[in-house]
Amino acid sequence: MKPFITSLLLLFILFAGQVEARSKGKAYQVTYNSVQNGKPAPGRGLTLRYYDGVAYLSEDDAKIRSFIDYNQLKTVTILNYENELFSTLTAFDSLPQPTAGNQQEELLGYTCNYASFSAFSNKIEVWYTDKAGAKGGPYQTYLPNSESLVLKVTFNGNRTLVASKIEKISRDSIPSYPLTEAKEVSASELEELKIKSRYTSMPIFEDEMINFDPSIEIVKDEPLEANKTYRFSKGSVIVKKITLPEIWKKGGSIHAKLTSWSNGDAYDRTGSVFVLPGTTDKNTMLNALQHGLDQVPVFVDNNGGEYQGFVSTTDYNTPTEIMRFFTSFGIGHFNTRRVINNYPWELQATYNQEVTELIPNDQDEIWVGVFIGNYDRGGHKVNLEFNFFPGFGDEKAPEHYIQPLFYTINIMEMSGQNYGRLFGNDTLEVEFEVPEDIENLQLLYTSTGHGGWGGGDEFNPKLNQIFIDGEAIYKVVPWRTDCATYRFSNPASGNFGNGLSSSDLSRSNWCPATLTPPDLVPLKDLKPGKHKMQVVIDQGENAGSSFSHWSVSGVLTGTKKTADQ
Repeated sequence: MKPFITSLLLLFILFAGQVEARSKGKAYQVTYNSVQNGKPAPGRGLTLRYYDGVAYLSEDDAKIRSFIDYNQLKTVTILNYENELFSTLTAFDSLPQPTAGNQQEELLGYTCNYASFSAFSNKIEVWYTDKAGAKGGPYQTYLPNSESLVLKVTFNGNRTLVASKIEKISRDSIPSYPLTEAKEVSASELEELKIKSRYTSMPIFEDEMINFDPSIEIVKDEPLEANKTYRFSKGSVIVKKITLPEIWKKGGSIHAKLTSWSNGDAYDRTGSVFVLPGTTDKNTMLNALQHGLDQVPVFVDNNGGEYQGFVSTTDYNTPTEIMRFFTSFGIGHFNTRRVINNYPWELQATYNQEVTELIPNDQDEIWVGVFIGNYDRGGHKVNLEFNFFPGFGDEKAPEHYIQPLFYTINIMEMSGQNYGRLFGNDTLEVEFEVPEDIENLQLLYTSTGHGGWGGGDEFNPKLNQIFIDGEAIYKVVPWRTDCATYRFSNPASGNFGNGLSSSDLSRSNWCPATLTPPDLVPLKDLKPGKHKMQVVIDQGENAGSSFSHWSVSGVLTGTKKTADQ
């Protein structure tokens, strides 16, 4: 027989022998029950299937599959993310190493040895046997050795997975893992993809310009389309109509993530992210953006000052502000124009805020807008995305109650809308009605003071008071003393003779390059029916051409009772 044919025959015999040996191996299934603080935790257990040197782990998330390969001494994780497979392989000697102990415990008729691990300040204890026939454990990370089966795992002494039975199963029930089809990535890359796979991210604006451009004309007669970015008020406002994903109707939470950087503007500016209903029988600021300020009601103060669209009425709703932010002094654009030793400037400002209660879950579409006040042709650029994090149950979330009451941010400043200067001589008043079927009622109140330089309200604490039906319900002095924390986000900020920078100075509830989250004012005792709310602010006097003003917004939120409540 020729050597080549002989070699092929030997390889075939060897391969056939391996297949026969593998086919004769026994398959096992180990069931683990969960115990939390000494009590059974139904639904939180898992199973392990073992066959031919491989332990296959069940996962709560169907997108993730894991197994322990004792033949190659590696653990394997496969992730299905956006219809593409990714995998990472980790050698046993790269896993956390155990510390052996002298304890033993009888579990399912086996005398189990003890070992412990330390991970992220947590103590993980395992009890294992080498006599069960199967190998593996409920977690591929905490393996005492390459020959054992873990029958019990305890985290920090209060959460335990313990094996309730070991049984032989058919080899046909062993799952198939398409490892050869997966793209191999590093463990850190896979961890990033795993996190992304757990929620839905919706980009809304990408690298959009917000600047001052007098050449932009109002699209008065053009029907506004969905998923198209519109620039209004000479470029200082961008607006888009989006479709909310179906997952949002099932509950969970939403985070709005905005990134901003200078495209030429060197100063700190007021920014606001707001939403408008996709369908409504009331007038909204969208009509003013498209057709002009004469479309919205006007509030007139005691000195005859006019304020367009500041207060909701029976037939008009102000925007619902979901995020108040402030741009930096020139982040990005001015990083290389002001180089200072040991000042590593950030590349962009990032703002991330939960906005769950402010996004309707009874509408398919909403308008989303971003405003940055500036008179600079370069202005700023922004990205905005909504991240939808699913809830842990399958029940439909209660319907949100959202009623915007007031919004004095003059997002149409470049079209002539007045600043919120009325508090120096008047009180902001709004009438509203609370429906019968609302619970968990609260007011989200956001307030920031501006203007007047050193003697103005931006740099001087001022009392804010809220009254309902003449009764004081909330008092606060909005103030931030942590602005120096964000110095590396403000390259264009000047430095004074005493060593302080402008961006370091304390301010009326805001800092350059930061968010200003709302104050939550509980209104659980407010009865259904008509009410009047007043906002009173101790606004400072004008000083020559300098004046103080306040950007305040107020939104009532709650949940609507279901029919069976």
